[in-house]
Amino acid sequence: MWTASFWSQMGVGLLETLYMTLVSTLIAYVIGLPLGVLLVVTDKDGLVPRPTLNKVLNVVVNLLRSVPFLILMIAVLPLSRLIFGTTLGSTATIVPLVISAAPFVGRVVESSLREVSPGVVEAAVSMGASPWQVITKVLLPESLPSLIVGAALSITTILGYSAMAGMLGGGGLGALAINYGYYRYMMDYMYIPLIILVIVVQIFQLIGNTLARAVDKRK
Repeated sequence: MWTASFWSQMGVGLLETLYMTLVSTLIAYVIGLPLGVLLVVTDKDGLVPRPTLNKVLNVVVNLLRSVPFLILMIAVLPLSRLIFGTTLGSTATIVPLVISAAPFVGRVVESSLREVSPGVVEAAVSMGASPWQVITKVLLPESLPSLIVGAALSITTILGYSAMAGMLGGGGLGALAINYGYYRYMMDYMYIPLIILVIVVQIFQLIGNTLARAVDKRK
């Protein structure tokens, strides 16, 4: 079973999984990072209180986060087809991955920003800093270690989503495990992708924790 063809398939599956995961994470952060900042600064006690906008954002985030990934993936198949011309493959899977991950990233960012001491923010405001300056010079730098840990968590979460996408033709290691391991009872195709995914998760987590400790000025 462990032929050159087998390991070639594993290699291609790993590359497809990393492609889906990293590209989706990048796009999710392009959307989720500003979203998380808005959730914090528009809160009733935030820098720029906008209760109505804050409530709308919270409702949207909660609704999207409450939809199971596989159901969401089915629901956005027409959008994937519209953008990429297909609903199959690793590239088409990026659409539901981003839609599912962006609200999660927004909450992760919001949680990290709320860890910043209110006294630090108040000191910056008292010295005449604008909301933009407080965000870029205080909130984001002070929460950087937590943001990095959150990014590692987001990547591993999206990695899990990408594996589930294999059930609907998403490609990657998940597709190999389902198409060969589950449907054809080829157990090597079930367990080897699982082991690879566990190793990849551990690597991402280790990188995130190491970077977080390196930039943490409190130590």
